[in-house]
Amino acid sequence: MSTHTSRRTRVRTLLALGVSASLALTATACGGGAGTEAGSEGDGKGEIVFWDNNGGVRTEVWKKIIAEFEKENPDIDVEYVGIPIADVQSKYDTAIQGGGDSLPDVGMVGTAYLANMVAQGALDPVTDRIEDSPLKGKLVKGMVDSVRAAGGEEELFTVPTSANQGVLWYRTKLFDEAGLEPPTSWENFYKAAEELTDKGKNRFGFTIRGGAGSIAQALEMMYAQSGIDSFWEGDKTTVNAPENVEALEKYVALYDKATPKADLNNDFTKMVATFTGGEVGMLQHNLGSYTDHVKAFGEDGVDGLPMPPSSEGGPRTLVSNPVDGLGLFKSSKNKAAAWKFIEFAASAEMNSLWNESAGAIPAHTDAADDQWITQAEPTRAAMESLDDPKTTIVQLPYYLPDWNGISKADTEPNFQKLLLGQMTAKEFADDLAERLNEAQAEWSEQKKG
Repeated sequence: MSTHTSRRTRVRTLLALGVSASLALTATACGGGAGTEAGSEGDGKGEIVFWDNNGGVRTEVWKKIIAEFEKENPDIDVEYVGIPIADVQSKYDTAIQGGGDSLPDVGMVGTAYLANMVAQGALDPVTDRIEDSPLKGKLVKGMVDSVRAAGGEEELFTVPTSANQGVLWYRTKLFDEAGLEPPTSWENFYKAAEELTDKGKNRFGFTIRGGAGSIAQALEMMYAQSGIDSFWEGDKTTVNAPENVEALEKYVALYDKATPKADLNNDFTKMVATFTGGEVGMLQHNLGSYTDHVKAFGEDGVDGLPMPPSSEGGPRTLVSNPVDGLGLFKSSKNKAAAWKFIEFAASAEMNSLWNESAGAIPAHTDAADDQWITQAEPTRAAMESLDDPKTTIVQLPYYLPDWNGISKADTEPNFQKLLLGQMTAKEFADDLAERLNEAQAEWSEQKKG
């Protein structure tokens, strides 16, 4: 595949302040509410605007994809707008509230904020377009399910492109030296956590995330062990089900026994540094830290496995990680051309190219046999587990407006109390469940209205 930038490629990398200023001016001028204008199909030619939700980090790979697209579609120009990931949700909201005129034709949209955009009427459903395209039957089942659930409706409102997944990382050399089996089961995991710990020599079997971001990882560990296959039972969450409470008790009991005491304040960066910089046997984190592990230990010194099934021979239960996707905006005046770009960017070759650059799991199933996937065994295993029809994906309620506040500011301090023994696992789970049930009830009432 050629990746040169053609002379006619019009890639404008509008980062940070430039984008902020132009969107703010447009929104102020337009006024009004959600992007309700229906737009039109257009003639499949001309210019379309594409927003990247991780501008700066993924700009170069998008330049390559756009150059290839324009070479195959010489009658379509793609204007690239790169928006830093920390700003993208507010940029979309500002443009939607401005009436939709300043929205792009196509944009990268993550499941963490998808429901908010669907509720505001900003996106066109793409279910039927997928069914009538070469993408039909070629998208990883788990990602499709996550996108559908995050949108809060039966329709798909983005074409999934990539996902992350929780992984149990382990130091293969330490396991071999101790004569331990890989953590393919929870029995093996807890046995290794205990036997690899020698506090006198500053060696620990595991490192736990006690600081920022701790709740999502705790939920992954809970549901994977309990095997409970849904976040909700009716309008009540299963977070505080007895099986989940028991799993949480086992997980937090590792703190300061099989983990460093300093883990209490570990965010993602410190947790990974603890694993890569010391004598720690295991870490639970997503695929995003793979390159850090390989850099520290070499490809033969570390391996990563999907979360073990709850019971021997049972189905695997995974908690959904955010899924990125390509959204078609309702206000677009050139949807035919925009859809051509989405189809192209989501094709096996382009999807593989993007995900290799990002270190993420491709959504297109035909990418599974690409060389970089076969060489990255943890990524391949994660992709296979997501596409396994026996795998159950527990969908976190990203659609709840209060989800981020509940799972972060409201609950992370309680998790630290739990680690310190100042709160029981049941008290922690009951408190989280109460907050979630209230948020779900409010959301259900709003939907009725």
